[in-house]
Amino acid sequence: MDQDEAARVRALGEIAAEFDLDAIRVRTGDSEIEIVRRDPALQAPVTYAMPAAPGAPAAVPAAATDALAAAAPAGANLRKVTAPVVGVFYRSANPEAEPYVEVGDRVVSGQTLCILEAMKMMNEITTDFAGVVARVLVENGELVSLGQELFWIEP
Repeated sequence: MDQDEAARVRALGEIAAEFDLDAIRVRTGDSEIEIVRRDPALQAPVTYAMPAAPGAPAAVPAAATDALAAAAPAGANLRKVTAPVVGVFYRSANPEAEPYVEVGDRVVSGQTLCILEAMKMMNEITTDFAGVVARVLVENGELVSLGQELFWIEP
């Protein structure tokens, strides 16, 4: 997904949130973007449907990443940090900086875990609880949806 497409997806996500829409679909030429919002408490990801450009490698479907996350069992006391907005996930403040946290790091309540860029705004995402980072579920630079799991933290 190029930057223009990512910006369009982010803008549509913000519009869906602002007007409390359950779904929004936009078709431009051969490209179609569909965003479906669900209750964040259900941890349901937003759906993005876009055809791949001819000759471009196919993207990994969201269902495959969900299956991968489900394959690693979560502990009984596991806490999940989810995305409060649609945006681009960044593990550090800039490309040269060290990530805010790594798997195995101990974190405290209020500590910054990552940044989500939404509509050119950099939103620091913090944790509401202390523990050890058990898993980082998103790759740096990946577009995340509202309510998508970002981190697993064990108390």
